[in-house]
Amino acid sequence: MPRLPRLELPGIPLHVTQRGVNRCAIFLDDDDRHHYRRVLREATRRHAVAIHAFVLMDNPVHLLLSAAKCP
Repeated sequence: MPRLPRLELPGIPLHVTQRGVNRCAIFLDDDDRHHYRRVLREATRRHAVAIHAFVLMDNPVHLLLSAAKCP
């Protein structure tokens, strides 16, 4: 059963997690982590999202982020 969509409010942080398929490693080395951070930085700028905190472990990724406030 799919989960319900997130309630997204501008300026209110969300805790977002990501895991590898079958809990396999997402990152194999520091180069993978650096590449992920570059892609994440570009995506947040493009979509007006603020990242307040992040943790990049071998398997899970935890992000605390919020959408930009409405003008």
